[in-house]
Amino acid sequence: MSIKSIAVVAALTLTIANAGLVEEAAGLDIKKVCAQSNDAAKLLDLAKKYNAEAVKLGVEFKRLGIKNSNYIKALEESVKSKAKETVIKYKKKGKEQTKKFPTAYAAWRSCSFAIRALQLHEEGKKTWKLAVPGDGYKY
Repeated sequence: MSIKSIAVVAALTLTIANAGLVEEAAGLDIKKVCAQSNDAAKLLDLAKKYNAEAVKLGVEFKRLGIKNSNYIKALEESVKSKAKETVIKYKKKGKEQTKKFPTAYAAWRSCSFAIRALQLHEEGKKTWKLAVPGDGYKY
């Protein structure tokens, strides 16, 4: 087997594995899966799982200037120390800034952002043609 064929097989295998995770996320109900009443550690695990895929696909959420990776990193520290508040450090316009959120809220936010990014990515594949000029709709 040549190097090219090995690379093609590896790429196809990775694509199939990624598609499974994206499809899995597309079928989830965020309100049930990422409920604030759930354990922050469980939500952290879900956020890590799905956000890693979102980063690979280039669709990671960013809200209030904070990437979801920053939420996850700060949440890990809060869960380890069992803190009631999560302090998120991030850079905005070259300056380092911080925001404080209750740990349960930060856990819900990171989980829902990770899953929703993959859901929107999947929805975009099916609905993008509806917004293309010349699609027959009058604007």
